[in-house]
Amino acid sequence: MKPKNIFKYLMVAFLAIHLLGSCSSDTEAEPKFDKTPAERLNGQKSELNTALLSSEFGWKAVYFTDDTQLGGYTHLFKFSADGKVQMASDFDDDTKTYESTYNVVLGSTVSLLFDTYNRIHLLSDSNSYPAGTKLQGKGYLGDFQFLYYGRDNEDILFKSNRLVRDIRFVKATAQDWTNLSKNLDTEAKLVGGIDSPLFRLLEINDGTSIKKYNFGFAATTRFSTSKSIDTGSSEVINMGVGYTPTSIVVSPAVVVAGQNLKEFVYNSTDDSFKATGTGGVTATIKYSNAPLILTNDYKVTLPATGTPSTAFGYIAANLATAPTNSQLAVKLLNEINASLPSTQKVNRVQFTFSPGGVADIMYSFTGGKAAIYHRVTVTEDAVNKTIILKNQFWHNGTAIITAPALLKNIDDKLLDPKGLYVTKESFRIQFTNTIYTFSGASSSFRITTYAFQ
Repeated sequence: MKPKNIFKYLMVAFLAIHLLGSCSSDTEAEPKFDKTPAERLNGQKSELNTALLSSEFGWKAVYFTDDTQLGGYTHLFKFSADGKVQMASDFDDDTKTYESTYNVVLGSTVSLLFDTYNRIHLLSDSNSYPAGTKLQGKGYLGDFQFLYYGRDNEDILFKSNRLVRDIRFVKATAQDWTNLSKNLDTEAKLVGGIDSPLFRLLEINDGTSIKKYNFGFAATTRFSTSKSIDTGSSEVINMGVGYTPTSIVVSPAVVVAGQNLKEFVYNSTDDSFKATGTGGVTATIKYSNAPLILTNDYKVTLPATGTPSTAFGYIAANLATAPTNSQLAVKLLNEINASLPSTQKVNRVQFTFSPGGVADIMYSFTGGKAAIYHRVTVTEDAVNKTIILKNQFWHNGTAIITAPALLKNIDDKLLDPKGLYVTKESFRIQFTNTIYTFSGASSSFRITTYAFQ
């Protein structure tokens, strides 16, 4: 036989032996085909049951039901072998622990079902929804059945049954249960107090440059919308917010220079929240004493000689719940109402600006109480883009009167020595009138008005 043919036959024999060996190895490496689908599901059920009971202090999950419009809600779970679960959450100010039942059930997959009412059901109750949103009849888009997807080290991985959102159970600690109520303290710090500056910004540093965004936050939905202040930019950073005792956690993460920033730690020195990456990368939420962009919106209060007056009015029936009213403004209006007879309330605070730098602030009331007027001068601060109102006299429409003590506190805010910022807002409330807000330049006062021209 020729050497060429001998080599060919040897190669065929070698390949045949190799293939037989490979088949044998594959059979040994894939014993999973020895189990039926039912056996595999039962194995996963046993695995999940064992996992739920394996943590001494139970489990913690920050549940973002839909991070395109809602924030995260921390839940604590402590499971027992008799089908009971102890549960607490920071959904509201009730952070006490409640008992209910759970079950690990089989379907097309294995799932954890909270089958009697507890705190987790507050997120799925269609009758409970965040005020001022389009979620009426939908609730908080939450779920009470979680599909089991396995383990990641010690964590348990689920997806929600309703919207198929990722949920991660991490081992809880004793401190998690003790300190749960402190999550709400963090929420209060993010929302800000009655005397906190009105303006917030999200500042992003990619290690070489800084970009700024107007930080907007809705406490009812735990959702933030931050718009770039760069001219011509339409960039918006949206994120759901959850709370810990010392920080906020966000979803989706803020991506800066390719790094995912998820946790913003609170700094009590300046009331900021800061997320820190590497290489100088940071993202910071902090206060500002002035709007990030100063505009000429205030000029609408300075009508030129020979032009009509301009007027702007806070109407309580329509604007009392406007989100742009500051806590301080609401407090001062409520103080006035509390000092009046029950039939009388403030129903309007109206500015009428006339040519020549004069204006009247009118306070009118329900219940037959006569309107009161404060005549003021109006000065432009072109550098800081504010208007400064100064006292001339008080009157009742026909005669000068003594300054009423009833209105002193709110009137002092309108006559802020550093002036008022005037902002033309982009939203509408009930009517087509343009909304303008008047904000104190040295206080946390802001009132919302309709434009009447």
